[in-house]
Amino acid sequence: MGTLQLNTHGLATTLSVPYKFNSIGSYSHKSLGLSRHLSFSRGKIRAVSTVPDSETVANEPEEPPAVDFAFVHSVLLPDGTPDVHLRSACGGQKLRDIMLDNNIELYGPYARPLLNCAGGGTCGTCMVEVVEGKELLTPRTEKEKEKLKRKPKTWRLACQATVGKPDSTGLLVIQQLPEWKAHEWTYETIAPSEET
Repeated sequence: MGTLQLNTHGLATTLSVPYKFNSIGSYSHKSLGLSRHLSFSRGKIRAVSTVPDSETVANEPEEPPAVDFAFVHSVLLPDGTPDVHLRSACGGQKLRDIMLDNNIELYGPYARPLLNCAGGGTCGTCMVEVVEGKELLTPRTEKEKEKLKRKPKTWRLACQATVGKPDSTGLLVIQQLPEWKAHEWTYETIAPSEET
């Protein structure tokens, strides 16, 4: 974020207006950080100068804490690579709600209303595998222990697992529909110095 200094032509006053460019293709007044109620009396407006980002002092609002997610689908893409969906959400929510709110497939063939319990923890159709970040999830509930007693320890019921607290940050890698998984894949963390 920087500061755009505007000067009304012929007057000695200078008005500083913050600007922020959020994303390409977003042209609303909100994305530019400008107010719709800016008005100037007669005269032309011209830009006098801009202040570089390095000179702005803590005017940027801090981003709220969020947990990053990588959801890996159980079916490969046509080119043979895993179908990965990257999302971000604040903690303190059920994993099921985060997946449904972000249009991530959770139930697979059990998506019709009469085939799942809608988050009650009684059907076991919302199973996911936690590949990384299990420390961000709450411990298994009694319902999970009952439904998943013959499943691997990394499997969870999305409707019962709460993702951290509202101020949590980190990365969760989730395998969707692990019982339908038709391929094996590995997950590696690449250090910043190894990226090209």
